[in-house]
Amino acid sequence: MQGEKWLKHPNHHLRCVKAFTHPPLILLFYKEFIVVDLESLASSNKGSCPQITMTTMLSLLSSLSVCLLILFHLLLHAQAYQSQCQLQKIDALEPLVKKSSEAGDTEIWDENNEQFECAGVVVIRHTIQPKGLLLPHYHNAPKLTYIVQGWGMYGAAIPGCPETYQSSQQQSPHEQGQSQEQSYKQGDKHQKVRLVRQGDIVATPVGILHWFYNDGQTPLVLVLILDTSNNENQLDDYPKTFYLGGNPQQQRQQGNQSYQLEFFAKNILGAFGDSMLSEALGVRPETARKLKGENDDRGNIVRVENGLQVIRPTRMQEEEQEKEEQQGRPNGLEESICNAKLRINIDNPSQADVYNPQGGRINRINSRNLPILRTFKLNAERGKLYQNALMVLHWNLNAHSVIYATGGSAHVQIVGNYQHPIFDGQLHKGQLLLVPQNFAVVKRAGDQGFEWISFKTNDVATINAMTGMNSALRAMPEEVLMIAFRISREEARRLKYNREEDELFPPRSESQQSAIA
Repeated sequence: MQGEKWLKHPNHHLRCVKAFTHPPLILLFYKEFIVVDLESLASSNKGSCPQITMTTMLSLLSSLSVCLLILFHLLLHAQAYQSQCQLQKIDALEPLVKKSSEAGDTEIWDENNEQFECAGVVVIRHTIQPKGLLLPHYHNAPKLTYIVQGWGMYGAAIPGCPETYQSSQQQSPHEQGQSQEQSYKQGDKHQKVRLVRQGDIVATPVGILHWFYNDGQTPLVLVLILDTSNNENQLDDYPKTFYLGGNPQQQRQQGNQSYQLEFFAKNILGAFGDSMLSEALGVRPETARKLKGENDDRGNIVRVENGLQVIRPTRMQEEEQEKEEQQGRPNGLEESICNAKLRINIDNPSQADVYNPQGGRINRINSRNLPILRTFKLNAERGKLYQNALMVLHWNLNAHSVIYATGGSAHVQIVGNYQHPIFDGQLHKGQLLLVPQNFAVVKRAGDQGFEWISFKTNDVATINAMTGMNSALRAMPEEVLMIAFRISREEARRLKYNREEDELFPPRSESQQSAIA
């Protein structure tokens, strides 16, 4: 067939195209990624063209159009990817949008800001009032949630896992013959409910239905990060939230009124037809209509007037289980997703990874102490600097770092391979800042100290300290430092050994400053 001949001898027939096209074309072979200049081919092989029919010509031009379209999209995607992390100057950010619900607020940082596009993440803050329930929902990306303040409950419905929490109420002998609908009233059973408190990190896999409830006396504040660039997100890089129940789209919006975000999507059952939904769920048509939440204006955080009644462990039982997990006692089920550890506290001073009595402390979690983070490719760092203390000048080897200030303030400088810092300013409580991978950063606490939570885009994120114990400068020979900085040997030794602390430096006294000067 002639089409087969064109495939077997592409160059021969490409030479013939030159006579019919103007100006010369550039063709991309999408399988081999070879660029062919038709003008040069034609000039070197004039007179060797076989007869070409109009049908064949149209077929070739159609194929050529597809190839050029592929090339255009590849170049466009490459250009967009390269520009995502071209950060020249950044600012400390506050939420762009605030949505108010019946029992709380949801605030979202601008996902289109260059900092978040660089890191491939989205950051959200929920404030849930006492007796407030954040409706069941799931996301198109894995999520890490930090409990900034308060107490509450967290539930996750993991596919294929049994309902291990069951009420102890039993049927009496004369109730054994009741109908199925009546027997539903005898008790409840559901999957595990986890108690959460200030300092907890909660990991929620992509697509897992989950909810939060505030059973305390103060607001429950959650700050979460969605890793929309994770490979498990097969949709686009924008956050998508699928709610089960209510009608979150009806929330009152403050801030940028033109900002439309799919986070506030409609109840996922709302678009189904009544009869289809009734049959699929095995409920009455009137119940199906209620499930769609068409007239529900409560928002995504709703009030539970009489308190949420679920089967749950006591606080004491939960704390005992947490101690056993920290001690690493095996239960033989660690590999099961149904028994996966989804929560860990990162705010325990006795478990600090770095501690200086005059400087502060740092707690870190990664895939070693929370194994599910291997699939998330995320980790977290909780830090506290005392008054005017300094965290070592350092850079992240293999991750971006999203810093959220939970208390106090700090003077932060972030420097890349540019002439000027990309950030040199104050970071206050409630603000957020990105430190790109390999950019050097230093932060000094203010008079009220500084506290933060950092989310990092690698489950085994590592920092490289510039100075102090186990630092880059100490690892360098004196001669290298002398030549690199054009300093004396004495200055090189001071540079290497003038800091004996590890990561956290207390403020220096006036006498120490004078000695340096």
